[in-house]
Amino acid sequence: MGSSMPRKEALQKLRQVLMRRRDALRRALAGDLSSLRELRDQGDVLDVALDTAQDELNSQLAEVESRELEQIEEALGKMKLGTYGKCDPCGKPIPLARLEALPYASECIECRRRSEGTSGGGGWSSWSGKAMDAGLSDVGMDAV
Repeated sequence: MGSSMPRKEALQKLRQVLMRRRDALRRALAGDLSSLRELRDQGDVLDVALDTAQDELNSQLAEVESRELEQIEEALGKMKLGTYGKCDPCGKPIPLARLEALPYASECIECRRRSEGTSGGGGWSSWSGKAMDAGLSDVGMDAV
């Protein structure tokens, strides 16, 4: 069972990574939410417009961070149950390289590609894949 030991150690390291990221996200979200509550009473229209744009950006970032936090909490829960690192759809072990790149991954890359292909996709990875398929790989971010 020597070959499973490195994976077990790697999964323990990933647990530490997930916990640090979870704590950082919790702090960031608490900061974002408190900054959103601060109201400024400056009368300058440009300042108000900039504040509104910044608040909207903060809100969008908080939404992304909140989703990531949810995925991290789910991964930590799977660690407690002993199911972490297994693909939800097929049950096979998720390769360590994928877990190291995305510690809260819940699908192996094959199942992920399949679900993106059938669901009509969503998110950056499926858009960028479709853009490359369509020969749009040199399109800048402002096209998104």
